[in-house]
Amino acid sequence: MIELKNIKSHFPIFSCHSDLVYLDNAATTQKPQSVIEAISNFYKKENTNIHRGIYPLAVSTSQKYEAVRVKIAQFLNANDPEEIVYTSGTTASVNLVVHSFLRPQLKMDDEVIISAMEHHANLIPWQMACKDVGAHLRVIPMNRLGELDLKEFGEMLTTKVKMIAVTHISNSLGSINPIEEMIDMAHQKGIPILVDGAQSVAHYPIDLQGLDVDFFTFSGHKLFGPTGIGVLYGKKQYLDKMQPIQFGGGMIKNVTFEKSIFSEVPQLFEAGTTNISGVIGLGAAIDYVNELNRDEVLGFLKRMENNLTSKLLEVDGLRIIGQAKKKSAIVSFSMESIHPHDIATFLGAENIAVRAGHHCTQPVMDFFQLPATTRVSFSIYNQEEEVDFFVKKIKEIKQFFG
Repeated sequence: MIELKNIKSHFPIFSCHSDLVYLDNAATTQKPQSVIEAISNFYKKENTNIHRGIYPLAVSTSQKYEAVRVKIAQFLNANDPEEIVYTSGTTASVNLVVHSFLRPQLKMDDEVIISAMEHHANLIPWQMACKDVGAHLRVIPMNRLGELDLKEFGEMLTTKVKMIAVTHISNSLGSINPIEEMIDMAHQKGIPILVDGAQSVAHYPIDLQGLDVDFFTFSGHKLFGPTGIGVLYGKKQYLDKMQPIQFGGGMIKNVTFEKSIFSEVPQLFEAGTTNISGVIGLGAAIDYVNELNRDEVLGFLKRMENNLTSKLLEVDGLRIIGQAKKKSAIVSFSMESIHPHDIATFLGAENIAVRAGHHCTQPVMDFFQLPATTRVSFSIYNQEEEVDFFVKKIKEIKQFFG
């Protein structure tokens, strides 16, 4: 097992920027040396296309590519590797479900349910599908703590609802939603549900068979892997009913000018040359995460969140946005009379990386009547002293702006 106390040395960016305090992990995580080497070695020693060549190098690359699919299925405890579809990320995964699964069956006056805290990537695709056919997008309300109203959610589950999509963890509030209960409630009414796992997969063990979720999405770059690679998990019963929305090489069995016969799932949804190096890098990232003690990671991140929260609450004029009883290591806040962009700029000058803005959740900002927030998000390589340094600089910002 990898020990957290020495883990920062595994990430080369901190050797290149020794004073970097990286607190923007909800946007993307840094990459360990093993992931970087896996991608580099692929291009140096193994670069071929997949599923086409019959020479040894091409066969070997194809086998490694498919072995990562098996690894992902095991990592998520999916029932079958064929339920794992490679995409370019969470956004692409959601769009695939919208256009290939929902859109063909969605009719006027049908309903789709999302939550009030969704990332735009898990909002706009459903919104547009509803707009196209005259269906209705319904929103699970939340309270001022950033917690969803499950009573209201239960009352929304009528025969009109064709799909539910909800984030596991809010990227702007840190709220951990009760997806186990929500999945159970949805299935009692026979409604399929998609869970956006972009913010949860790096730290929280995911058991897809235990959850019994219908669709699950995540992006590799938030799991210590490369950008441009993601995963859509779907139950085989649903994937087998879906039609592809991209056509080309790699997803066909036979083509004539009169008709085409397509491959089976999951290749059906992987047209063209896919992000092979990204898949290899994602496999290395999963290997790395599997070497971590997940309970130790969760305990560490909770301590970091609690430590920062308690210290920020002592700062006059500072308001933490999102104080759900169950939270991840994401802390968003506003400061009276100081714009978040000014805060982020000031911190950036001290080489502290945070995110400032609406975090692709503008309806959340509207709910809290804010233009934006400053967001701190922790990962495994952050350190206790970074919290103290950060809070010290926040107090200096308050003094500077008067």
